[in-house]
Order: sequence, then structure tokens, then C-alpha cells
Amino acid sequence: MAVSWQNVVEMACALPETEESTSYGTPALKVRDRLLARLRTEAEGGLALVCALDEKEALLASGDPAFFTTAHYDGYGMVLVDLERVARAELAELVTEAWRSKAPVRLRREFDAG
Repeated sequence: MAVSWQNVVEMACALPETEESTSYGTPALKVRDRLLARLRTEAEGGLALVCALDEKEALLASGDPAFFTTAHYDGYGMVLVDLERVARAELAELVTEAWRSKAPVRLRREFDAG
């Protein structure tokens, strides 16, 4: 079952201080004005999601067709996600990790404390 942009918004906005915004004229998600993800409208479409470079390499090396990149994102901590192929649970984990990488320390501590 495909994941929609609205599903991604719900996942992200469940995390503290995450809000819908825009980036490069497309819908985006940010925590304290720091980009987490944006909906791509380019030919390849999908989602551009912030991640660590080593995580990006692992996702691409996994062979899972849900994850890909383009030359534009080479060397940058962002992986492209095919929303029609990604598993919802895996995407939720990746969205949370993107949030953790961009949220201020205080906010992460409050989140971890529950």
C-alpha cells in the first residue's frame, strides 16, 4: 500500500515542533525552520528525506527499490524515497531519525524523556 504525502505529514507532525512549510516551492516539513523532508515534484518524484550520509549509503546499498538518489544529491545527507514502494513502518523510523538530526538538543531531550 502506497504512502501518501499526508501520511508523511502525520508521521512528522506527531513529533514536537514539526510543521508543514515549503522548500523550493514544494510542500516540506521542518522542525524549528530546519528541513526534514520535502515532496519532490521533479520527474522522479517521491520524497527527499534528510539522513546521515552513512545511512543513505546503507539504504542505497540495500537494493530496496524504495530508496534512490540522483547526481544532484551526491555527497549530501538526503535520500530520495519512492512513496509507492516504501514500507510505512520503515519510513516512520526514517522520519523520526530525520527529526532527531535536526531538532535542537533540548527538544530531543524532552522527547526522549517522554
